[in-house]
Parts: sequence; C-alpha cells; structure tokens
Amino acid sequence: MLADALLLQLGYNATLVTLGAALLGIAAGVAGTFLFLRKRALVSDAISHATLPGVGIAFILMVAMGGDGRSLFGLLIGASVSAAIGLLCVHWLTTRTRLGEDAAIGAVLSVFFGFGIVILTVIQTMNAGRQAGLEGFLLGSTAGMLRSDALLLAVAAAAVLVLVLILRRPLELAAFDPGYAEAAGWSLNRIDLSMMGIVLVVTVVGLKIVGLILIVALLIVPAVTARFWTDRSDQVVVIAGIVGGVSGYVGAATSALAPALPTGPIIVLVGFALFLVSLLLSPGRGVLASVLTHWRYQRRVHMRQGLLALAQGQPIYEALTRRLMHRAGLILPDGVATADGQAAASKALLDETRWAIVRADQSFAAAATRYDGLTAIEEYLTPDQVTEIDRRIAAPQAVT
Repeated sequence: MLADALLLQLGYNATLVTLGAALLGIAAGVAGTFLFLRKRALVSDAISHATLPGVGIAFILMVAMGGDGRSLFGLLIGASVSAAIGLLCVHWLTTRTRLGEDAAIGAVLSVFFGFGIVILTVIQTMNAGRQAGLEGFLLGSTAGMLRSDALLLAVAAAAVLVLVLILRRPLELAAFDPGYAEAAGWSLNRIDLSMMGIVLVVTVVGLKIVGLILIVALLIVPAVTARFWTDRSDQVVVIAGIVGGVSGYVGAATSALAPALPTGPIIVLVGFALFLVSLLLSPGRGVLASVLTHWRYQRRVHMRQGLLALAQGQPIYEALTRRLMHRAGLILPDGVATADGQAAASKALLDETRWAIVRADQSFAAAATRYDGLTAIEEYLTPDQVTEIDRRIAAPQAVT
C-alpha cells in the first residue's frame, strides 16, 4: 500500500497533494537555508503565526462581499498581508527600539497569534456557511485540494527558487560576512527584507499543506540536516532542497494512507527522521563519526604511551595498551617487545627528542604549535629540517 502511495497510484487528488508537498518542501528547504545561515530561524516562526489574523479577516471580508469564504487564493492574500505586517513590526521593533530580535519576535508572534485565535472564534459564531475547517490552517489540511491549488503551489515554489538564484550572492554575503557586504555596497536591511519576503512566500503557500504552526520546521529542519553533510553553502542549499522535497513527497504520500491524520505533522516527522539519520551517520559531523574519531584518537594515545614505556624500559600496566600493542605485533603476550616493537619504540623516543629541540628553537615556532604528541615529525618538517635537528642531538660518548 505504501508503495502505491509513493508511486502515485492512489488517485488524482492524492497525486496532486504529493506533488504539491514535494514542491513546497523544495522551496522551503532552499529558502530556509539562508535563514539558518543568517541565524534568524525564529523569524520564520513569527511570520507563520502572523498569518492567522489575515486568514480570518480574509474569510470575513469574502463572506461579507457575497463570495466564497473558503477561496484559497483569497485566504492566502489575507495571510500574505497579515504576515507582511508582522514582518515589518519585527523589523521596526528591532531597528527602532532597544528590544532584541528575540523579544520582538516573541511579542509579534504572541499578539498576532492571539488575535487570530479571537477572529477564528468569532467566525465560528457566524451564520455564514463553510466556516468549518479554517482551523486546518493551524496544522495543515490537504482534503479537497484542487488542481488550481496545486498549480498555485508550483508557481510559488518556482518563484522562490528563481528569487534565491538571483539573490544568492548577497544572501551568502549577509550570512557569512555582513561587514564585507556593507563595504561592497549592499544594504543589509534590504537583503534581510528580501530574505524575509522569500520566507513569507513559502510560509503563506505552505499553510494549506503544513499549517502555520509547523511550517517553521519545514523551513529549518532541511537546512540543519544538510549542514551535517557539507561545509559549502551552495551544496547546503541543494541538499536542503532535496531533503525538503523528499520530506514533502514521502510525508504527503504516507498521509494519504491515513486520511484522518493531518498531513503537516507527518511531513515534519519524515523530515525529522532524515535529520536523525544525518545526525547519527553523516561522515563529518555525525555522532557515529565522532565516536569513531574519539576511539581512533584514544588508540593512538595508548600506542604512543606504550611505545615510550618500551623505549624507557618501563612495564606496561594498562590492559588496553597491552592489547592494542599485542594485536599490532609490537609486544609478546608477556609484554616483552618484539623486533618491530623495539624499532617503533626507538623511533617514538627519537621523535620525542626531536620535538624537544623543535619546541626550544624559535625558528620552528610554526611547527611547534602544531605538535600533538602523536603525529610523526616528518609530517610537519621537511627532510632537510629533520636532518638538521638530528645533527643537534648529542651522540653517545664511548665508555673508556
């Protein structure tokens, strides 16, 4: 059954929802990357919560004018206006008052969301029909999505991708080096407003599928997930778009099998599953990679200390050290050094003597700062430098 959902075999409406969610996920992942890099993830939360009053007011106005209060286009227009006002409020409070951005976001978020809940409560008391279901904008609701709705999502997603492609350079400058961006003639305020405008578009069109409460997760989770896999900003954008698209596609397809469950939470849970996989398995920053790196470092420390103990004729007491050196063929089971062990111990002691000379000589200051006590000296110095240091080591005097 899940295979049928993933292969778009569950009917026309389910196919529209799945493709629309995938497009929304791609746009959200790409747009959210710059929010994440600019360290303004919470701004998207304020924008999303600020859409609720606009949805309610748009419904009331459309009903008052004799129209269909549930028109998605009209509701999204209202959400856009309300979100833009909320965004401008955050920007004004941040730039014109002494409030920090977090305080401004908290104030706008709570006031607009509270106002929106009041309006929804008023709508429920109206005699106009079709007011039921507006609460679906809180957690997302894809029931009854039309072809026009899917086309609206596709157009909005394409517009977001085009805008990100056009503004990629200033957005990256503002995220990584705002000082240089201003020196190069870019206005940080305009760049930030442009970024927020892109996020606003994604937030508004995502209300139908993910809902205003969870759209922030679709904006941020793909970017955080992508960051585990690369250090390059352009690759983070691409990977975040892929993660967002996969989250939307798989989440919407899965929700088609359980129509009683809202689509938004399932999409977010799929995105979280991808984040969890990245957290555990990514080769650079994953938990498993960190554990393996620590384990390898621990082995190197034990081996080094064991070799120095052999070179100085001291017994090896640490069980792990003895086990590692025995597996490497450096000592026998009783702790006696093998021929390879004696050679490695002599080399380790020689390196310690060399490093003592390097650290005492200011001409080798750059190399001395990189000394970790484990890496062979040949990896930091040239053969000529090593030869020069060996000349300084006093030769043993013959006993007469």
